[in-house]
Amino acid sequence: HDRPFTPGGFEELKGAKSGPCDTMAARDSVMDTTEAPQIIEHIHKSLTHTPYETKWVPCSARLVCMGIYPKAKGALQVFEMSQGELTLVSETQKPHGIKCGTFGASSIEERHLACGDYAGNLSIYDLSNQDAPLFSVQVASQPAPPPHTRHCHRLRDHPANPNPTPTPQQAHSQIINAIDGIGGQDVGYGAPELVTGGRDGCVRVWDPRVAEPVVSLEPDDGQSVRDCWTVAFGNSYNDEERCVSAGYDNGDIKLFDLRTNTLRYETNVANGVTGVEFDRRDIEMNKFAVTTLESKFRVYDARTQHPTEGLAYLSEKAHKSTVWLARHLPQNRDLFMTGGGNGGFNVYKYSYPSARTTTAKDNHPMGVAGSVELLNSRVISVSY
Repeated sequence: HDRPFTPGGFEELKGAKSGPCDTMAARDSVMDTTEAPQIIEHIHKSLTHTPYETKWVPCSARLVCMGIYPKAKGALQVFEMSQGELTLVSETQKPHGIKCGTFGASSIEERHLACGDYAGNLSIYDLSNQDAPLFSVQVASQPAPPPHTRHCHRLRDHPANPNPTPTPQQAHSQIINAIDGIGGQDVGYGAPELVTGGRDGCVRVWDPRVAEPVVSLEPDDGQSVRDCWTVAFGNSYNDEERCVSAGYDNGDIKLFDLRTNTLRYETNVANGVTGVEFDRRDIEMNKFAVTTLESKFRVYDARTQHPTEGLAYLSEKAHKSTVWLARHLPQNRDLFMTGGGNGGFNVYKYSYPSARTTTAKDNHPMGVAGSVELLNSRVISVSY
């Protein structure tokens, strides 16, 4: 039986002297994990392709695995949990490797999967018929907008075509690295939308009913193009408010306000940003986690933004390798898990400070970051 791993626990017990008092003191110094979340491997499955993304099919015991075959073709597989095993339900090969996918913009009844691939195509599939996409999108060649609107260009109230004709199309000029969805599954307010980030440095927001982006966030003319590695929706607590957070390979983090068409916050974390996620996307921004290269992640307090100091945050080292992602527990937004390049998962608990705001020297309110506690850690996969 696998016991929960306690960092430093075995070393502390090993160094304890004999005697009941010393033994009890040593045990008290070890983190108590009897009530902590345990990480137990339930099913192990070997694949014939490199998986990049897995998603649970909403309200089912099925999951979708997306990736790329050795011959650079896309893999789209649907598995079902049955009697402790993963059974392959369907498998489809696509022309290009699939890098990312989401169910976030689809209703629970339809459960349509939106995917981004290596060729820059954005496609939406019905899992019951994966041969052809229900919908694909393409960025039409248009003259560049004026420089002052190019960073946040939002085409509001775009006429929607309820019955679009699916054709082979392209959403980004290069690979789509990340995708997120909102407005479906009764999570968040407002219309269903998708956001994609690509190697071309663009972040684009899509209404799944129309073939043009409703928002296109692009580098200025003459500005160096940075690879966008991750995107996430948040702050969708009514029908008007909605934000997009994007992370780039040079360490930039940008928070765009889609209601005001402005760049709400911008910073640099010194390492490439591999993942970003809000603790909950359907409430007023509370906090969000940012994972990076060089074994680090940050948690930002998003409630209070200082005019010059920005958002308060904490920084933590983890995994002794790249921290690829962070995922919050839906039932408790203060619990989250990180996945590292060492093949391991860490479970953390976030604790708020006694006061979340303080007054800076310039008399402006400034946020105060909390702290995180490592509850458990386990290496699941090891490369040989």
